[in-house]
Amino acid sequence: MRLFIAEKPSLGRAIAENLGKGTSKDGCIELNNGQDIVTWCFGHVLEQYDPGEYDERYKKWAMDDLPIVPDEWKLKVKKDAAKQFKIIKELAKKADYIINAGDPDREGQLLIDEVLLHIGNKKPVKRILLNALDQKSVVQALGDLRDNKDYTGLRDSALARSQADWLVGMNLSRAYTIKSRDAGYDSVVHVGRVQTPTLALVVRREEEIRQFRPTTHYVLQVTWQHENGSIPTTWKCKPDMEGLDSENRLLSKEIAEGLLSKIESAANHGDGAQIIAVEQKKKQEGQRLPYSLSTLQVEAGRRFGLSPQQVLDAMQSLYEMKLTTYPRSDCEYLPTNQLSDAAAVIRNIEGISEEHLDEFAARADVKIVSRAWNDAKISAHHALIPTTVPADLTKLSDEQKKLYLLVVKAYLAQFYPIHTYQATKVIISCADEEFVGNGKTILTMGWKEIYQKDKKDPNEDGEEAPVLPAVAEGDVIRYDHGVVKEKVTTPPKRFTDATLLQAMKEIHKYVKDKELAASLKECKGIGTEATRAGIIEGLKKARSVATEKKYLVPTELGRMVISMLPDKITYPDTTALWEADLDRIADGSIPLDSFLTKQVDILNELLADAKNVQLQTNKDLPTCPNCGKPMRLRKGKFGAFWGCSGYPDCKTMAPDKKGKPDFAAKKEDKRTDKCPRCGKVLRQVKGKFGTFWSCEDREVCNAAFSDHKDKPVIVVCPECGKGYLKRAESKKKKGVYYWYCSDRCGAAPVWDKDGLPNLL
Repeated sequence: MRLFIAEKPSLGRAIAENLGKGTSKDGCIELNNGQDIVTWCFGHVLEQYDPGEYDERYKKWAMDDLPIVPDEWKLKVKKDAAKQFKIIKELAKKADYIINAGDPDREGQLLIDEVLLHIGNKKPVKRILLNALDQKSVVQALGDLRDNKDYTGLRDSALARSQADWLVGMNLSRAYTIKSRDAGYDSVVHVGRVQTPTLALVVRREEEIRQFRPTTHYVLQVTWQHENGSIPTTWKCKPDMEGLDSENRLLSKEIAEGLLSKIESAANHGDGAQIIAVEQKKKQEGQRLPYSLSTLQVEAGRRFGLSPQQVLDAMQSLYEMKLTTYPRSDCEYLPTNQLSDAAAVIRNIEGISEEHLDEFAARADVKIVSRAWNDAKISAHHALIPTTVPADLTKLSDEQKKLYLLVVKAYLAQFYPIHTYQATKVIISCADEEFVGNGKTILTMGWKEIYQKDKKDPNEDGEEAPVLPAVAEGDVIRYDHGVVKEKVTTPPKRFTDATLLQAMKEIHKYVKDKELAASLKECKGIGTEATRAGIIEGLKKARSVATEKKYLVPTELGRMVISMLPDKITYPDTTALWEADLDRIADGSIPLDSFLTKQVDILNELLADAKNVQLQTNKDLPTCPNCGKPMRLRKGKFGAFWGCSGYPDCKTMAPDKKGKPDFAAKKEDKRTDKCPRCGKVLRQVKGKFGTFWSCEDREVCNAAFSDHKDKPVIVVCPECGKGYLKRAESKKKKGVYYWYCSDRCGAAPVWDKDGLPNLL
């Protein structure tokens, strides 16, 4: 029996549809009289241990326990996936061999492989790679099963990413949270290998905007008249002239106006103006490449204001509807064997009247092979394209429809000619000053015909180059009109979801080390196609960034986090190098163990920085009357209270009163018997459910006792002799009370008598 294990139910059902007649059962589909069975995961059904699950002492955050580095990495079954995991395990026992049907990427490889490793599978394993779920693609993939061992590097790369993220996140988040709490801050400081440098991009961009000082400068523009037409030009300044700043911008309006008068006078009454140079070059633009996930996310953000997560979700649904290929692709190229599908795909597009796609499809030439068709550029998957399955646009949501049409247009562009034009540069001399005019003449519209009616990118500066008349060197021209334009420099734009995602992909532009930046141009950035959207959403959920209109703005918390962290963490240099190493693990150049050893060394360096960091005390918090350190509002077992940030050296505590420590109440606290568990003093406390008695060392000893007439009731459980009786109100009958063992030993409850257990 062949057992297919898919990444998710939709993928499992798509495979089953092409295997024969099947019968749905609990968590699987049985086909061909039991010869084939298709089951599935729900994404990752396993998750990593928390530190406290490796060792009880890690449940409390302490600097002395860092670094936490597991000797042996352990996984556990997610609670909500326990049933399905059991089904997979039982089916694997019966299988002759197993087929890994995870998504064709690192994470898809890992999430099936880790299940097989967890159940101790010894059966042979094959790999199926599905870039689309239409019948033709599935049948082809079923006929081309690979040995799963060939993808060990892909699995190890995903595993390395997961473990490195755990090491950084668990250790550095604890270290900097402890440091921040010592300084009186109460928030958890989330530090992530990718998350933190991404947040830093937003914070630094905001700082650039705050420090920006606008510069007013002047541009001289003159339009000249030639017998064949007008020539718009811009004055070219002389680098050594008066009135320029360091970037050769003219800051003096008087100088600009004087130049204009000089030019006008010379052109009309002097020697006139003459063309001194004409440069013409024939240029071409190859067909735009089809979309990867990230380029589609950027484009959809620009055009439609969709977030990266919205794009990913919509493309996933289109993939499951079999209308487009695998969405989490980082590739913008196509395999040449896909050319055989072109005619069928284009026939489908001929049925789409939206944006005149039917007309464009009718004129598409399948004989044209664009630069996108390149087998050398293909790895695990290819660019996003439509499948051979016809789309009914009326059944798509607005988001799905918009994205589907973008993908379709990019695909059609591959079957249109290259865009060609003639670029012209004219240099004009007048009164010893030079003016430059640039223009273009379109020779072949080609693939750009499909995009002619698209709106111009509002983020693009400048205007479309004009068409210039036919001119020649030495031609005499006359002055038509001129103008001095006042311009003001603008600050850099805040990031949107889309432009931040683009920055994550083009991370070499933001690397601090310039030599490293040059070497990382070929790096695919930080994060992956599948994770970048989630990282941005995670920053929002952590309240590190907020959205104002469509722009991302760092919160006070976000700025505080970046200000306290060293450059090694906040700049993407190290993370970008790690990403490059992950690629090398995938291709087998670096073993997993050596990568992790290197990460531990880096982690130790980062922890040393964390332990030595000195944070400015939070001046907004009240100070401890005993040691002067900030007091922190904490949530205890019995409600909110204030504790000294110098704990355990200083154990000062005070009850909370309207968001402030009530030190006066502390002085009036009644002290009585010693705690029977630890011997320290018991203190009377007013909690959510009334007055009770608690050990003064509440963070270490959790002993608590009921109150009776301002005295603690300390009665040992008569059944077990270990716990102490505690008073509670009956849930069934209001006003009726009973006493139960604090250790929940199972002893029968003791009924209450006048506020005491009916034993006394």
